[in-house]
Amino acid sequence: MFNSLLRTLFVTLTVLPGLVSAGGSLQPEIPKANAEQCVEPTAQMRVHHMDYILHQRDDTVHDGVRTKKHSLKECINCHVVAKEDGSYPSVKTSEHFCATCHKFAAVSIDCFQCHSDKPELAANRSADSVPGSKVTAHGK
Repeated sequence: MFNSLLRTLFVTLTVLPGLVSAGGSLQPEIPKANAEQCVEPTAQMRVHHMDYILHQRDDTVHDGVRTKKHSLKECINCHVVAKEDGSYPSVKTSEHFCATCHKFAAVSIDCFQCHSDKPELAANRSADSVPGSKVTAHGK
């Protein structure tokens, strides 16, 4: 117990001030979205986004109700922005909007086992370049 307290005190007094004074941050650097305003206030989205996504999933899968406001596809269309070379980051990299916070918080993302991690236009462009490939409603 005492060793743990000493370790915490050491990190607090030595490492953290160095990060902040070196221009570092204790928060992840979140990529800019394609829009000025999210569908909900930013602070609310950071805390409740998973509730919205799960509610949207339940409404869609169980009741057949499809809306854009909290759909994963619309989040990706707005928040996953092309890099300078025109390509889109993969969710496996820290440049991807979702991966930024999820990696920071050590939370795994399983949405993209079925859904596309790139905007709809990018996914369609990729499919058009491969003969015989098709993008389904789930972005695959």
